[in-house]
Amino acid sequence: MIRELKTSELAILLDLYLHLHESDDPLPSTDDVERLWNTIQENKGLKYLGYFYRDKLVSSCNLSIIPNLTRGCRPYCVIENVVTHPQFRRMGFGKAILSQALKESWAAGCYKVMLLTGRRDEGTYKFYESAGFDINAKQAFVVKPKKDAE
Repeated sequence: MIRELKTSELAILLDLYLHLHESDDPLPSTDDVERLWNTIQENKGLKYLGYFYRDKLVSSCNLSIIPNLTRGCRPYCVIENVVTHPQFRRMGFGKAILSQALKESWAAGCYKVMLLTGRRDEGTYKFYESAGFDINAKQAFVVKPKKDAE
């Protein structure tokens, strides 16, 4: 079953996120994380989808539907944090969560959906292409803040 995550499901999402990156920045205080999660839950342009298999969250992604003044004022969507628990990979859960994300984007009137990955392996590229994404459609550029002077 795929559905939007509930406010009460923050802890299981954070547990799944342990499988998203090999290392990540530490989280702020529990109060700060919960406050942010509540803000996310209240924002109708942000959706966190979860695939539940036998009552366990096995896959997730989040959508940001962004209002837009071009393309007939149709919004666009950015999908981020696509993750499937390692024990449930290559079983169709990731592709299913992306399929649902695309359905919700099209239902919201989005004229395009974008997704970026930092992975550099051919298997990841093939996975996203099999879910309908075109690796050659656009070129992405990313910049991050510079670390403090050494």
